[in-house]
Amino acid sequence: MMKEATYIPFTAQTGQNNKLADFLTEGARLVSETEPNTLYWYALKKADGSFGIFDFFSNEAGRAEHFAGQVAAALNANADTLVAQGWDDGVVANITNASVLSYKAPEKNSASATQATYIVLNAQPGKAQPLEQLLIGAATVVKQTEPKTLLWTSLKLNDHSYAIFDTFTDESGRDAHFSGKVAAALKLHADDLIVGGWENGVLKNVHHFEVIAKSVPDLFYQP
Repeated sequence: MMKEATYIPFTAQTGQNNKLADFLTEGARLVSETEPNTLYWYALKKADGSFGIFDFFSNEAGRAEHFAGQVAAALNANADTLVAQGWDDGVVANITNASVLSYKAPEKNSASATQATYIVLNAQPGKAQPLEQLLIGAATVVKQTEPKTLLWTSLKLNDHSYAIFDTFTDESGRDAHFSGKVAAALKLHADDLIVGGWENGVLKNVHHFEVIAKSVPDLFYQP
């Protein structure tokens, strides 16, 4: 069961984009080999060249284990060289922890994720509970109707802020998701539930990524 998630956006030092991407690829291998309680780990890159890590855990102990693990230690040791503003200001200051409300996990041996999306949603005053219930129920809809949406998660950031993180087989999977039933329901209720409505509260908060490395079940150790 996925219960916890962490997102960390960061930017490479000038001229270090390729080395940082290589570092994250090696990080995926280390996570797979040394962190059994890190359920999913994604290294991400945006079109503007910035990076991010998104990972999921079964509990708080799994998250603590991850931040005490080999990948975090290596990133700490190399941050001054690879990451703009270094470890404290470039990595730690950007950490966002969340609770997992609901999710669709990838089917075993499904296609590999190449694209990802992260969306932050701020609830209108007094509307946190209905927004939360919409997001909880959406996981089942995604599972039933979106085969190219591999991992779909709804997240609670705090008492009034929520998020969605999902991964896709390719761009066509992402396009299908944004024209699917969950997106339609979110659009229908956005003005009532979300600060800024659909255009300013949802679409302007969408972050698209390329998945450049990952550690997921069965990825590295196929039977």
